[in-house]
Amino acid sequence: MTERTWHSLPEYEALRALMESGTTSKAAVRLGLSQSAVSRSISSLEARLGRLLFERDGGRLRPTSEATQLNKRLDPLFEALDRIDGPPQPAQETLRLVAPPTYAHRFLVHHIATFLTATPHFFVSLEVSPSEDIIRSIQDERFDLGLTGVEMSREGVTLTPYRVSAAVCAMPQDHRLASHDTIHPSDLNGERLIALTHRHARRAQLDKVLASCRSKPRIVAEVSTSFAAVDLVREGLGITVVNPFPVAQYRADEVLFRAFTSPITYRSYFVTPEHRPTPAIARSFMRHLRLHSAKIPFTEKAT
Repeated sequence: MTERTWHSLPEYEALRALMESGTTSKAAVRLGLSQSAVSRSISSLEARLGRLLFERDGGRLRPTSEATQLNKRLDPLFEALDRIDGPPQPAQETLRLVAPPTYAHRFLVHHIATFLTATPHFFVSLEVSPSEDIIRSIQDERFDLGLTGVEMSREGVTLTPYRVSAAVCAMPQDHRLASHDTIHPSDLNGERLIALTHRHARRAQLDKVLASCRSKPRIVAEVSTSFAAVDLVREGLGITVVNPFPVAQYRADEVLFRAFTSPITYRSYFVTPEHRPTPAIARSFMRHLRLHSAKIPFTEKAT
């Protein structure tokens, strides 16, 4: 029958203190014991293990390779003791977030930074995907929370209104229409227009509005995001009709935004899985966005 090995925490503490301080006197001060008590603990540990743990080297004790190996094996024990004695650490929760480029690259990165600064025990994983993929990825429960400006009611997801906006016309500051407070579809006749690509439902809406007024702008470029459209406006290529959220927040000092008379309305939504509870971290981030989203002309909180 194998003899049972017993362990002595005071001996291990004496070994660790001596390894880190180098002398019995310093180890004794560190442990609040006498030098003789430290020496007895080391001698007892050596006798129990049948190994020499320290060799005399002048006025210091030099640990042997056996002592170094034993001290390393004791790391998990003392780390566990530190966790028991120290303040409880909150479990790190992860928010799996997915959003299209228009929201992700400028708007969300700022709010993720402020959210994590306020709640450092949280962790955010952000995926940037095309708008049409947001709903599907939430349906598959690959993400906890999505943001979208595409109004698609699908089984398996819940759409929670976040923002609502009216269409705006963005133009260079020296454009001939800059003096108008409101832009009408007829004002765009013959103008150089930067349009969204045809895969966007908003493109079809705008085409219909312009056709009803017999307004025929000259399309000079097509882009997939409102940020790209407004940035081309900033470069002087033409004008565009877009959702002001959130692009107006970042380009209002460089580009003029004017109300555009049309029935086009944009709505932004939080997207969550329908068949499981929304995680607390997702609810916290939604609340953070609602509280800290800046006031932007032509857009407001959804009710």
